[in-house]
Amino acid sequence: MAKRVAIVGAGVSGLASIKCCLEEGLEPTCFERSDDLGGLWRFTEHVEEGRASLYKSVVSNSSKEMSCYSDFPFPEDYPNFVPNSLFLEYLKLYAKRFNLVKCIQFKTKVCSVTKCPDFAVSGKWEVVTLHEGKQSSAIFDAVMVCTGFLTNPHLPMDSFPGIKNFKGQYFHSRQYKHPDLFKDKRVLVVGMGNSGTDIAVEASHLAKKVFLSTTGGAWVISRVFDSGYPWDMMFMTRFQNMIRNFLPTPIVSWLISKKMNSWFNHVNYGVAPEDRIQLREPVLNDELPGRIITGKVLIKPSIKEVKENSVIFNNTPKEEPIDIIIFATGYTFAFPFLDESIVKVEDGQASLYKYIFPAHLPKPTLAVIGLIKPLGSMIPTGETQARWVVQVLKAQSRRTGAATIPPPSVRMAEVNERKKNKHSGFGLCYCKALQSDYVTYIDDLLTSINAKPDLWAMLFNDPRLALSIFFGPCTPYHFRLTGPGKWEGARNAILTQWDRTLKVTKTRIVPASPSSFETLFKFFSFLALLVAIFLVFL
Repeated sequence: MAKRVAIVGAGVSGLASIKCCLEEGLEPTCFERSDDLGGLWRFTEHVEEGRASLYKSVVSNSSKEMSCYSDFPFPEDYPNFVPNSLFLEYLKLYAKRFNLVKCIQFKTKVCSVTKCPDFAVSGKWEVVTLHEGKQSSAIFDAVMVCTGFLTNPHLPMDSFPGIKNFKGQYFHSRQYKHPDLFKDKRVLVVGMGNSGTDIAVEASHLAKKVFLSTTGGAWVISRVFDSGYPWDMMFMTRFQNMIRNFLPTPIVSWLISKKMNSWFNHVNYGVAPEDRIQLREPVLNDELPGRIITGKVLIKPSIKEVKENSVIFNNTPKEEPIDIIIFATGYTFAFPFLDESIVKVEDGQASLYKYIFPAHLPKPTLAVIGLIKPLGSMIPTGETQARWVVQVLKAQSRRTGAATIPPPSVRMAEVNERKKNKHSGFGLCYCKALQSDYVTYIDDLLTSINAKPDLWAMLFNDPRLALSIFFGPCTPYHFRLTGPGKWEGARNAILTQWDRTLKVTKTRIVPASPSSFETLFKFFSFLALLVAIFLVFL
């Protein structure tokens, strides 16, 4: 009898989980509290309880080649960075292609997930749901939680003295949808993450004045990177990741700082991060420096006091008149349908083995998908997690499968060691909750299911592909070259990824005019590449 799996949420991770279950002969049932799939990427004019909310202008921060499902590229005519409406269409195409909707129960809220009385032996769960006012329950062999972490706004009002006396309008960025309300207003955005920066830039086109308040600053990068290529396709390569992890952290931090400042000097614009050793997620915004240099956005330090119609910033005694305050202060996460004895959230993280399984449970039959912040796209990350989980579940039920996990004591020891935030002193410093090295983390999961590409063997059998994988962007297609769920189209997708990237930008064909210098440069570059390969694989 097929193993029954309950999946909570039909967003990007939920859809991937359904597909992974179907691929391995499991029987998934997905519960989605709203009336459609898409999760975060489905824009609505009003905020819906329990679901992530986005504003009308949201565009993906990861390029389409880096943020697709590993066996389902975006359509070729999609732009490299995808608006939310097209992203939703892509998710619907994915669901249709693999016939996933049949497994989804819409307008169904999960009320509780509890252990069955014989859990220590069976590992089974009772899932109680609510649909159109009617409550029902069912028993499942496993549960995959795919609810994300952008549903509970973090709004620390105690950090803003006097906010209760403010007579203007204030709200969390989760409530923001359109910039129209900013017309001719004095606007303050608190928080310099991606949402806060986006909102400040949008407001600056309509508002009388816009302030962007930040405590710690951030590196700001453009989606358009070296030579006009997408930033992540240039930054996220196995070769660069290896070099970064080989170098001492101070050197890596200096190199990152030098690269970030090559666009504009962050200190001169008041946005440079105060802590340049511990990695903070960079802000992706193509307009911010232009808005700052034209006086449309003014960068300010943290708030000292809020008055009835104005704000005083730290280290600046002048009162600034303000009409609207938007708090882009991030999110907390919780699992209201789970008891704390199953998953307990403390200090912005949970005790999850590999960021997935509650480490203490004797039976690894409940998995949390997508509760991680890698320096990379969430779609391939969540999908790889789901592939690994399904293999673990198969190993549990049939005593066979590509993945097994250690006993609870070993899992807890690894989680506790991770929580100590001990940095090795090399590579990027991932010291904040849920942060992880994208390539290293994905490779670790792929190794567990025998799906990591073997570059040594490939270098002799298919050198062109090996070089593309090692020196080129770490696109999700890498993850489907071998192992469970192998995709026959993966090799071709890797070798044609740059063609798809350029197709949507080269809408006017301009003939190239190669010079003799360029020919010589390419020749010597090729020689240098061969030397580098020799040294790496020596």
